[in-house]
Amino acid sequence: MENRLDIHLTEETIDDLRAFSVLLKKDISLILEEALSLYFEEAQKALIEKGIEEDASMTHLDYDEFWDGLELD
Repeated sequence: MENRLDIHLTEETIDDLRAFSVLLKKDISLILEEALSLYFEEAQKALIEKGIEEDASMTHLDYDEFWDGLELD
């Protein structure tokens, strides 16, 4: 399994990572793992909410729309 990615970060981001690594006494890899974990959680919540909203929008039929074209014997 490949554990390496070609990632490009701005110089400012790299400087921030180094500074927070020293301030928090954490390895840069750990900081990135924690940050990405939080990002993925929030992104997943947003996708779930978007899916729920899309599902809900498909079920908003008024009375006439619901019964339109329905034949009852």
